[in-house]
Amino acid sequence: MGSHAAVAATLLEDRALVDAVLHDYTTAPIDPSWKALFAFLDVVNARCAQVDQAAVDALKAAGWSEEAIYDAVTVCALFNFYNRWIDGTGVSDLGAEGYAQSGQRMKTHGYAPPGRIVLEK
Repeated sequence: MGSHAAVAATLLEDRALVDAVLHDYTTAPIDPSWKALFAFLDVVNARCAQVDQAAVDALKAAGWSEEAIYDAVTVCALFNFYNRWIDGTGVSDLGAEGYAQSGQRMKTHGYAPPGRIVLEK
């Protein structure tokens, strides 16, 4: 989470906003559509069997497309995997300075490592 929070803070140029969302998205100064998405992802993350069509329909009513919902669920699922892999293998944390550097690198070069070939559609 540290590197992605650093990227968000760098791109948004607002660390306080990112920290507010991480602390409690329900009280953070963000659009209600984002609060709806984060609440949905809380359910996906903790009680995925409770996700139903009504929950998806509520997100659509909040302005999210099916593609955006699919992407959000996919990212949530991948990070569940990554976190378990990191915890299970003992991969070490970067620390605040490392995350800040990672955030700046990702802002400048994107999520692909520098020099990596990215195929376009």
